[in-house]
Amino acid sequence: MTDDRGAADLVPAVEDTAESIASMEIRGAATIAGAAAEALAEQARGTDVDDPARFRATMRAAARRLHETRPTAVSLPNALRYVLQRMEGEDVEALRRRVVRASARFTRRLGEARDRLGEVGANRLQDGDVVMTHCHSTDALACIEAALDQGKSLSAIVKETRPRKQGHITAEALRELDVPVTLIVDSAARRYLDEADHVLVGADSIAADGSVINKIGTSGLAVNARERGVPIMTAAQTIKLHPETLTGHTVEIETRDEDEVIDPETRAGIGDIAVENPAFDVTPPRYMDAIVTESGQFPPESIVTLMRELFGDGAQTPWAEP
Repeated sequence: MTDDRGAADLVPAVEDTAESIASMEIRGAATIAGAAAEALAEQARGTDVDDPARFRATMRAAARRLHETRPTAVSLPNALRYVLQRMEGEDVEALRRRVVRASARFTRRLGEARDRLGEVGANRLQDGDVVMTHCHSTDALACIEAALDQGKSLSAIVKETRPRKQGHITAEALRELDVPVTLIVDSAARRYLDEADHVLVGADSIAADGSVINKIGTSGLAVNARERGVPIMTAAQTIKLHPETLTGHTVEIETRDEDEVIDPETRAGIGDIAVENPAFDVTPPRYMDAIVTESGQFPPESIVTLMRELFGDGAQTPWAEP
């Protein structure tokens, strides 16, 4: 049975944040992580107890309430780990200070992450490069923006990324930056790799062995890029690291609505067919040249060291009751 000691002491900010995350009023990996860290700080400030054990129980209860809103997300438990693992002290005031300080440090890191990541990734891009993209990633876009700020001239080959065509979002964002864009269908990627100098993708999450979980089609693109000798990098903030994979956890691949692939009327006209619509695939580390984060550039196989440094060794759940 779960021990809910401390649940009665939750401050309104925690419940408000939990409801906003659950309803997707708060969405996006960085936004969710920042909101969770700030809610823990509000809990620490608003908790009126004088017993350290009860303070810790209350903080764990607040983290559990936040975690249950999106249990399969990556950035949310990472925010909770970062803050709670730094909750140390012999008395309530010391514990309170450590939580508030850790929350502030985490949110400050989030605020600076995109710009820092962009600067790191831009160093891999050369003046005149043609960059091929897949899906839409604000982290990947940050690398291109930083390269442009450095005075480099770039152009882009943008895969449309079916079935939801997120590549159109990337194309529009690049045109707003005055980057020349060629939009291609996904199945033309191998042909146009001969014209590309670099492939740049984002990530939904990154496993401990350096595998990249990203929009379906990333793995095939990476294999083709390796065969063509075109370097490929993943741009991803460290909140995308997946600590559960340190203990062998397998990343669940979301399957989306079949109607995204084929509308019901057309499907009925074809006849009895099965339709699969996986949202992501897994690119093994041997097909990825580098993972670029706000903490620097890493060979995929060494990303585990950064994961342990930030979020602990293994799938720790510091919000669970002892």
